[in-house]
Amino acid sequence: MDYGKYKNARNASWQCILDYKINKLPVMVTDIIAKSNNIRIYKNSDVNKLQVGESGKTIFQNKTFYIIYNDTENSRRCRFTIAHELGHIFLGHLLINTPEYKTFAIREDNESEANVFARDLLAPACVLHELKAFTARDIANLCNISLEAARYREQRMRDLETRNAWYLNPLETEVRKQFDNYINSKSADK
Repeated sequence: MDYGKYKNARNASWQCILDYKINKLPVMVTDIIAKSNNIRIYKNSDVNKLQVGESGKTIFQNKTFYIIYNDTENSRRCRFTIAHELGHIFLGHLLINTPEYKTFAIREDNESEANVFARDLLAPACVLHELKAFTARDIANLCNISLEAARYREQRMRDLETRNAWYLNPLETEVRKQFDNYINSKSADK
C-alpha cells in the first residue's frame, strides 16, 4: 500500500478515536456503533449473510450500514473484524450495487487500508508507546486483540520506536491527550 493511503487510514482511525471520545483500552467497537446513527451490527448466526470463510462484511441498505460478523470466531478476532468493517465505512470505500443491497468492492488496497484502520483504532501506537507496551503479548492483553494482530502491531511499534517517530501529526497529539487519564492511571498501577 502506498504511504498516502496508509496515512489516510491511520489519520481516519485517529479521527474516529477523537470523534467518539475513546479514552481507554481496550477500545469498545460496539460503543462506536451504538453512538452512530446509521451503523448497526449483527451476528452472522442471526442473519446468515456470510459466505463460508468470510469473517465479516458490511451491507448498505436504506441509508444504514449493517456490519455482519462471523460470531463463531473467537471474540478477539470478531473485534478486529468489526473494526475492519468500520474502517471500510469511515474510509468511504467504494460501494457496489447488487439487486438486494450495496456492499464494498473487494480490492486489495481497500482491504489493506481497512486493516491499518482497525489496527490503529484498536491498538493506537502513541498510547502503547506511553505505556511501554512493546511485546505482542502485552499489546494483545491491553488491547484485547489476537496475538496474530498484536504481532503485526509489535513489528510496526519497533519501526516507530527505532525512528522515534512520535507526535509528528497534530491528530496523534490529540489522541495522546485524550488518553492522558488512562495512561496516568496505568502508569500509577506499575
